[in-house]
Amino acid sequence: MHSGICMLKRKFSTVTTCTTVEPVTGWLKQQSLPNCSELDDTEYMYDLFSVIIHKGGCYGGHYHVYIKDVDHLGNWQCQEEISDTDLNLKALQNEEDDDPLMILKTILLQEETNQVPVDQLGQRLLKKTGISWNKKFRKQHGPLRKFLQLHPQMFLLSTDESTVSLLRNRFTQASSDFQRHREQILHTLASEPPGLSDSTSCPHWFDINDSKVQPIKEKAITQQFQGKESAYMLFYRKAKLQRPSEARANPRYKVPCHLLKEMDAANIQLQMRRAECDSANNNFELHLHLGPHYRFFNGALHPAVSQTESMWDLTFDKRKTLGDLRQSIFQLLEFWEGDMVLSVAKRVPAGLHVYHTLDGDELTLCEAEIADGEDIFVWNGVEVGGVQIQTGSDCEPLLLHILHLEMSGEGSKCEQLVESQHVFPANAEVGTVFTALAIPVGIILTNCGESADDECWSAIPKEDMKKTFREQGLRNGSLILVQDSDSDDNSLLPRQGRWTSSVDELNWLQVKNFCKLESEEEQVQIAATKHTVVFDIRIKAIKELKLMKELAENSCLRPIDKNGKLLCPVPDACTLEEAEVKMGSSLGLCLGKAPTSSQLFLFFALGTDIHPGTEMEVIVEETLSVRDCLKIMLEKSGQQGEMWHLRKMDWCYEAGEPLCEEDAALKELMICSGDTLLLTEGKLPPPGFLKMPIWWYQPAKLTGHYENRDHSNCASSQGSIWGAAPTQGVPGPKPEDVSLFYLGDVEISEEATLVELKSKAMALPSVLKLAVQSTALLRVWTLENKHPSRLLRTDWRQLKEYRLGRKAEICLELLQKEEDLGPRDVLLRTQLRIPGERAYTLAMDLVWDTTRGWTAGSLRQRVADFYSLPVEKIEIAKYFPEKFEWLPISSWNQQVAKRKKKKNQDTLQGGPYYLKDGDTIGIKNLLFDDDDDFSTVRDDIGKENQKQLALGKKKSREVLRAQSSDVLSSAGMPTRPRGPEASLSIHVASFR
Repeated sequence: MHSGICMLKRKFSTVTTCTTVEPVTGWLKQQSLPNCSELDDTEYMYDLFSVIIHKGGCYGGHYHVYIKDVDHLGNWQCQEEISDTDLNLKALQNEEDDDPLMILKTILLQEETNQVPVDQLGQRLLKKTGISWNKKFRKQHGPLRKFLQLHPQMFLLSTDESTVSLLRNRFTQASSDFQRHREQILHTLASEPPGLSDSTSCPHWFDINDSKVQPIKEKAITQQFQGKESAYMLFYRKAKLQRPSEARANPRYKVPCHLLKEMDAANIQLQMRRAECDSANNNFELHLHLGPHYRFFNGALHPAVSQTESMWDLTFDKRKTLGDLRQSIFQLLEFWEGDMVLSVAKRVPAGLHVYHTLDGDELTLCEAEIADGEDIFVWNGVEVGGVQIQTGSDCEPLLLHILHLEMSGEGSKCEQLVESQHVFPANAEVGTVFTALAIPVGIILTNCGESADDECWSAIPKEDMKKTFREQGLRNGSLILVQDSDSDDNSLLPRQGRWTSSVDELNWLQVKNFCKLESEEEQVQIAATKHTVVFDIRIKAIKELKLMKELAENSCLRPIDKNGKLLCPVPDACTLEEAEVKMGSSLGLCLGKAPTSSQLFLFFALGTDIHPGTEMEVIVEETLSVRDCLKIMLEKSGQQGEMWHLRKMDWCYEAGEPLCEEDAALKELMICSGDTLLLTEGKLPPPGFLKMPIWWYQPAKLTGHYENRDHSNCASSQGSIWGAAPTQGVPGPKPEDVSLFYLGDVEISEEATLVELKSKAMALPSVLKLAVQSTALLRVWTLENKHPSRLLRTDWRQLKEYRLGRKAEICLELLQKEEDLGPRDVLLRTQLRIPGERAYTLAMDLVWDTTRGWTAGSLRQRVADFYSLPVEKIEIAKYFPEKFEWLPISSWNQQVAKRKKKKNQDTLQGGPYYLKDGDTIGIKNLLFDDDDDFSTVRDDIGKENQKQLALGKKKSREVLRAQSSDVLSSAGMPTRPRGPEASLSIHVASFR
């Protein structure tokens, strides 16, 4: 095809048709192409079909390409030129949707038997129109059953009015009306099609730039980028050049097959990326708070059971309307009855508060100013739990801290400052504080500073008592002091707007006698402030307890925790604030001096299974080495030998990592006063080596029935072969859970590979009796809480890459054949439920490839293929042995999960499943067993045992709480109210 190219550096003027003897090439200077009227030869007639315009300089700018749609491949339809056909078609379709007779006839005609149960007709209508009968037609036409009865000429009800069908004489007419109505719509579509016209006389142009493609009129091209900074290029084609008819509106015309395949793959990938982008940009998460699950108390809304059951998370498209949101929630909440009102709520310190109701179902979520993560309260709009709720920002609940003076004990003249939390509406009068405290009249003082310690208080005048809390400038967390009007002159009344007496002077400490000496008093109450020195409190306690003066040189004060345990001594030179001693706490007067600033007070105990209160104590220098500290502790505990090492107890009161650097000072290892060290038997391996206990793991042979004799026989027979577990630091096997047998210890370098660990384990005498033929037939697990935890794969990896740690324990499992698990493979224990019995078959190992995602559908398909069952005829569930519970796995559970999941909502790696290697999956064949229960007899027994254990622990805690509160109750001191509990979320990375 001959073409002409023209580049001009001036204002663009279009020449749609031109003639030339030769193709136009190169640059043309300030001249137009010759007019086609000057030549009569049509052989040299050319039509303009493309323009490239550049605005900017040689170092940057912007390109636009304008091209004529020669083959009619695009949809040319400007926004302002949309024909009335679309509007008429939409109105025609809306007319059908608004006619209940037409909708019900359509539903009945689509049924094979032309008959539908009346109780299912409403569901069919909801599925077809997206809105229920009650929402759309009930107000105008009444109930659905009554509407059918009022139209006997159209509908035929059965004798018991349980089913409905069309009358036989109306069936043919309804079918013809329905067909005629559809033909009218199709005729409308065919007569006035949107988009391109078949007329070739009207040129259609498209504007293409870096971001989008849109139609443009030919006359509008001349107005693009006018000015001296614009440059353009013109492309012409022969006027007589005609495209074949089969190329018209066919973008795949004569395109090579390999390019078509590449284009189709690129289009599919583009559509997927568009869908992901659309979901990421337009979907956001809403928190639905269900009104029936909330109760109103203490001035705000609170969950009746738990936060997880009261709040649901819903991912929704922000481009949809409030009506769509209401309908989605209505379909999600199948149990909902009555009116449904959606209101915007917010979390405040006092609880949940409802602000305004969402009105206008035609508004989109963006127009309604709903943001991502918005809290939506779903209720009836009037009351919650029988209590009418005030809404709006004017009555927002405020959580205030109220300080009030009370007598510290019966017959005592000393006053104790009590702090309590109260909730008031923001539009309530300040005087309601007296009603909440049951005080007839008094004085209210507000703190101008950030805390009570700022000592900047001011009284509220009597004439301002009728003002609201908001008018007084009070907000959440504000401090208020309330005093009776009949208090003494030496009270906490303000003078000239300033605080006259320090609040700290009214605090007390309780000191108990632990010196094992006879005294008239076992405990005394000492007045103190946070700036009081510990030495002064100790001397006052010795005097008031009437003890010997010699104790002033050989005694110390030690805090007492809530369980009655004596903590690290407090240095005499510190103030209570520096020693972090809280007012109202208890201290113990004990024999012995407190450690100096260069000394450490340490607790230590023998073994790893210890109980609070059984530790021994020692004071050492912080520069002492670990080896010397070990010798001192061994000497004090009466132990001998060198096969010992020290471990530091962690925050879970369990043995932590050993102190490997024996020559390092305690200070260098961050050992502090009050830490607990454990004397553990066994010598530490050299640096860079690991000493790990090796266990033999044998999966249970029977699951479901709880038969002690089978498990005990198995345990006794195997134990006689392999030997018993050691007594120190190694847990014994639990036959009812798993079969674990201790084989011995292996000392190996961290640089060694996994296959070398297997070889060392095979060299143990207990393993030699098993006659394991190859390391490839051994599967290696880490052991946690006497259960296999993490599967170690890839034989060539070094042990240090697994981050095992020095507390790691290993268990071996014998395989029937070799396996090679990839990094994306997950090993699951699958068990098929026995129909008619609450038991399962023998466990079978299933390898699941998660390359395409951790979805419930993928797992269900893999299980169905493994057991040769139809995927729609199985149900699967994960077993949680620590809770004796089965959690069904289904796609529906993933969609309506009540937990917060912003990403990977359909992944089984996250909550609530947390699927990993070694998990047990139960499979139920619905062809023989359609029961929803996955549990077994053993699960019932385990849950009952857990319940009894929990009751025992609760009683123990109550006894300890009663003992710890004896100190405060005997002194008549009121307890400080506990603050609200806060949830703690800990994210642990996966090291698989």
